[in-house]
Amino acid sequence: MLHGAGGSARHGLDLLRPLADDVNLILLAPGSQGPTWDVIVEDFGPDVHAIDEALSHTFEHYAVDPSRVAIGGFSDGASYALSLGIGNGDLFRHIIAFSPGFAVPPRQLGTPRIFMSHGTEDRVLPIDRCSRRLVRVFERAGYEVNYQEFEGPHVVPEEMMREAVHWWLEGTVH
Repeated sequence: MLHGAGGSARHGLDLLRPLADDVNLILLAPGSQGPTWDVIVEDFGPDVHAIDEALSHTFEHYAVDPSRVAIGGFSDGASYALSLGIGNGDLFRHIIAFSPGFAVPPRQLGTPRIFMSHGTEDRVLPIDRCSRRLVRVFERAGYEVNYQEFEGPHVVPEEMMREAVHWWLEGTVH
């Protein structure tokens, strides 16, 4: 789980931590190398390397079900998750994007499922310019998108966390 701009790894972890133990999740929440994820400012770089290292460490030390591997985030972290997830759909079968602003995948690989939510009163990343536009783009490209809007600002309500985890785990092949 990837944090928003100005956030930390802890912020990413907190996105789903309240639910992790209940459903037996392994959460990985690396921090960006700068104030936000590198592609937001320039291009893919050291943040991708750090995420790769963290994933390698996790796969070496834990039994991970490949059908359940997801990438997700909030705000800039959601934009980065969409970009990396679409570009690495063979690894990330699921993408969880809470209030993303954009996506710039380096390529399209695989067909990950996408969960996206956004507040209708978001003033940081306005819903019309962001999620509503992204949903149309991804659906036209053939991606399965579960899109949820909620009344509220630039936040992740607990109900959206629960919806995302339920969608993620119900959609995996066991």
